[in-house]
Amino acid sequence: MIDGVVAIVGRPNVGKSSLFNRMIGERVSIVEDTPGVTRDRIYGISNWLTKQIRVIDTGGLQLEKQPFQEEIKMQVDLAIDEADVIVFVVDGQEGLTNDDQMIARLLYQANKPILLAVNKIDDIQLSHNLYDFYALGFSEPIPVSSAHGIGVGDLLDSIVKSFDNVKKKPLYEGMIKFAIIGQPNVGKSSLINAILNEERTIVSEIEGTTRDAIDTPFIVDGKDFVAIDTAGIRKRGKVYENIEKYSVLRSLTAIERADVILFLIDGEKGIREQDKHVAGYAHNEGKPVIIIYNKWDLVDKDDKTMNEVTQKIRSEFLYLSYAPILFVSAKNRQRVHLIIPLVQKVYLNSQTRIPTSVVNEVIMDAQRFTPPPTHKGQRLRIYYVSQVAIAPPTFVFFVNDPELCHFSYKRYLENRLREAFEFEGTPIHLNFRKKSMS
Repeated sequence: MIDGVVAIVGRPNVGKSSLFNRMIGERVSIVEDTPGVTRDRIYGISNWLTKQIRVIDTGGLQLEKQPFQEEIKMQVDLAIDEADVIVFVVDGQEGLTNDDQMIARLLYQANKPILLAVNKIDDIQLSHNLYDFYALGFSEPIPVSSAHGIGVGDLLDSIVKSFDNVKKKPLYEGMIKFAIIGQPNVGKSSLINAILNEERTIVSEIEGTTRDAIDTPFIVDGKDFVAIDTAGIRKRGKVYENIEKYSVLRSLTAIERADVILFLIDGEKGIREQDKHVAGYAHNEGKPVIIIYNKWDLVDKDDKTMNEVTQKIRSEFLYLSYAPILFVSAKNRQRVHLIIPLVQKVYLNSQTRIPTSVVNEVIMDAQRFTPPPTHKGQRLRIYYVSQVAIAPPTFVFFVNDPELCHFSYKRYLENRLREAFEFEGTPIHLNFRKKSMS
């Protein structure tokens, strides 16, 4: 779960990308001395002090007219808009510049916490260079050296502290939130309109009509729901418009904050390669998933077609074997009435807690029925099992040696849990740990 979003901004060549790489612990951003290398926003995750931080690296801003400056400015504006905290990076060796002052004026208008990171303070002798930057009017400058990792921990401490000061009002507490995801033009907005039985969102044949995620709270049979309509996720190489790159972030954010995911497939076009990547986002987040095969009214079919398409979906999306499939027509509202009851069902399944004694009884029976295979003369022994989390349901198996659990036996144990308990629609996680014999 993301605890907050940080945008790194500054003029070109002050070390934003190096700092980004330090913060997330990977070499994701291209680091070169050539100004303007980073044009688009790049995203990463930093884990610090039990907090999970989404970090956004941005292109450099400058007064002098340069190629792509307008596009870079748009990207930076979007990053600032999305961020909870902004890290303003300046060059401690070069000193205060007119570009720094121009960016400071831009950041004053953001009305968000600003942390001033003075980069390239590689040794104590350069620390006196900090004083020039007090003129920018922000909080006390934080000296860092992204090249050597000096001060980056202090900066992350300040970021986490700033998150605590940003009071986020929990949205739609107690309501079941479901996000509708899929490629552009698969009928996401039309499906929401059909569910609500009214025209709440714009429906257009032009791909990419929905730019941001649109939330629609509503009530069914006295129960509160929120429908989150997301912009279509395009393949990375086909995201041409700057604004559409922002839409991908919005879609990922929608998946993160949703309780249930409706994954739409265009029945007219059939399963496309990119559909697997789109569904993968939801699966990797451990969210309950319902597969919606939309535009069923446009499919040329007979009495065997539904079964054939179901088999194809199962073979193409092996990792979503737990997800129920609905064949609907948003246009004709065919089977649309089945969606909300199914959303509620898979949500409740993801919240299921099984008593430890009951889980262990099922697993011990599974071992007796099919003992674990031997590996190099050794056999896996499961001492006991405990459920440690929900959403998704997560089970820890305490064993003699985790390396002895072959993936096929792990799959067998998962299947036995699914047979014994109602986990339709939700992934379940099985973790194996060595039992301490002390």
